[in-house]
Amino acid sequence: MSAEVEIRSLDGTENAASGDIAVVTLNRPEKLNAIDGALMAGMDAALDELESGRYRAAILTGAGRGFCAGADLSGTGAAWTGKAKTALKTSYDGQVRLADQMTRLYELPVPVIAAVNGVAVGGGLAYALHCDIRIASTAARFGSVFIKAGFSSMDMGTSYLLPRIVGAGIARELMLTGRIIDADEAYRIHLANDLTSPEDLMAVAEAKAREIAANNTYGVWQTKTGLNTALDAPSLRHAKEIENRTQVLSTFTGNSAEAAMALREKRAPVWNEL
Repeated sequence: MSAEVEIRSLDGTENAASGDIAVVTLNRPEKLNAIDGALMAGMDAALDELESGRYRAAILTGAGRGFCAGADLSGTGAAWTGKAKTALKTSYDGQVRLADQMTRLYELPVPVIAAVNGVAVGGGLAYALHCDIRIASTAARFGSVFIKAGFSSMDMGTSYLLPRIVGAGIARELMLTGRIIDADEAYRIHLANDLTSPEDLMAVAEAKAREIAANNTYGVWQTKTGLNTALDAPSLRHAKEIENRTQVLSTFTGNSAEAAMALREKRAPVWNEL
């Protein structure tokens, strides 16, 4: 694992081979965890770990004062990709690498909670948007600031995800102005699912992760992937066809029968795992 990204289980074991919940920490605090090639390599390795089947949920956060300040524009970070034959191709390769990495994050089989401890702008906002749930500390700040850096705000999935989370009207205003909003506003517009003090942030994120992990693995996995698919379904009927197949398949795990038995016996269910 790259030093720029750390992964551990909640029992404190680095790179744990087992553990229900993973904590992934972007670790360039001196740069507010700005994205360079080394951080991207570390994130790739963390995603490999999260795809391994060892975890039931994950928390993504940042070291120090920031969650992620977006692309490292200082010129001092590691290159995103190797040099291609032209500057245009080099730039395009880097763009695609980061965009594809965020797609991997979005499509993980386990839910990811963004514990946003500080600034989350540009690519940092995109990382948060690609998570399933966002919990913000009162120190958090959010912004689609690509436009302030001389680009458009059409970057890293922001134009797709932000309108789906906060609504098209609010997304248009945030993307066209590039303004940075505080945690209170993020919570008000439903960009953040929950708001807490900085000192309680990880405890709140952990509690939410454990609430998810207490459910059956199949149900959590299929709820996440099914929701992602239903959001792109062309009609209600298409979404219901996805639901029908998911529910019928779930009966073959034995978990619905176990849940009914546990209810009758007034105990917690013991889930059959995949």
